[in-house]
Amino acid sequence: MKLFDKIKAGEIYIIAEMSANHAGKLENALRIVEEAAKAGADCVKIQTYTADTLTIDCDDDPYVIKGGLWDGYNYYRLYQEAFTPWEWQQQIKEKCEEVGVDFLSTPFDPSAVDFLEELGVDFYKIASFELVDIPLIEYVAGKHKPIIMSCGMGSVEEIQEALDACSRQGNEDVVLLKCCSQYPAQYEDMNIAVIPDMTKRFGKPVGLSDHSFGSLAPVVAVSMGAKVIEKHVCLNKEIESADSGFSMTMEEFAQMVKDVRNAQIIKGKATYELTEHEKNGLGGRRSLVAVKPIAEGEEFTGENVRSIRPAIGIKPKYYYDLLGKKAKKAYRFGEPIVMDEIAYH
Repeated sequence: MKLFDKIKAGEIYIIAEMSANHAGKLENALRIVEEAAKAGADCVKIQTYTADTLTIDCDDDPYVIKGGLWDGYNYYRLYQEAFTPWEWQQQIKEKCEEVGVDFLSTPFDPSAVDFLEELGVDFYKIASFELVDIPLIEYVAGKHKPIIMSCGMGSVEEIQEALDACSRQGNEDVVLLKCCSQYPAQYEDMNIAVIPDMTKRFGKPVGLSDHSFGSLAPVVAVSMGAKVIEKHVCLNKEIESADSGFSMTMEEFAQMVKDVRNAQIIKGKATYELTEHEKNGLGGRRSLVAVKPIAEGEEFTGENVRSIRPAIGIKPKYYYDLLGKKAKKAYRFGEPIVMDEIAYH
């Protein structure tokens, strides 16, 4: 499991979320793992639940989704359509191992945790909607494996309560993900600027679980200090699923991986030290140079001295100190003014 190794090395850990994008076919699930690995993912994530472990089959008003991609579904039927069969998950894990990416899953109840323990998972994910399920979080934390926890809709108090639940089990290996629980997420609702505050306030690495379109949000998140990026992926838009409407194609995901890696390089570090390339460019700066022949004892004026490129003479900041002084030596056209002219007058 590469999560904390990547973070400690200052690299970004990228998760490809499969979710419902297998569209009910194991072959699609295995292909998603293969293609995500080729695209540069560090990890492929699935979800471990059934409709019965999440909700009940009820058509009363509170159980029917209103608006968005899943308008009109009741929760039970949505989860029946979207779930990843548990009998596939061993094969998905083995495919992850084969292609060299980490396997991660989100459990939604204790039975899913027990199942994933039997699979031998290395770490867990807690979904935003389960952030307030303290008994579930305590049960997961009690396995003493790292946890990535999405914080969509979470208040400061709720996030702290979830972290306290982990601490009570002696588990401090937690990564928090800023998340806008909207599908797709709208830019104006994302508030990625909170990432530095989350990092400072909670003392944990922070990343982004992104449901918006494109690569822009992950790139901005990296610039704000995100250490982990999670993004839904699908093989292509022709394979429809409950999540395909806001998921990236593999081509888009591959470009996002490049953008995120480059964003981390561009971000660099807070330093005023010159890079080697900048040092090589110092010669292109301006300096004070004789632009007319100047005799020894002749006065320096705006007519015979100018600030020009390249940097062969003294810095232009000495220009006004130099004017009106008499030359200690003769200067030919194009010859740099030397520091001695300032130091000894």
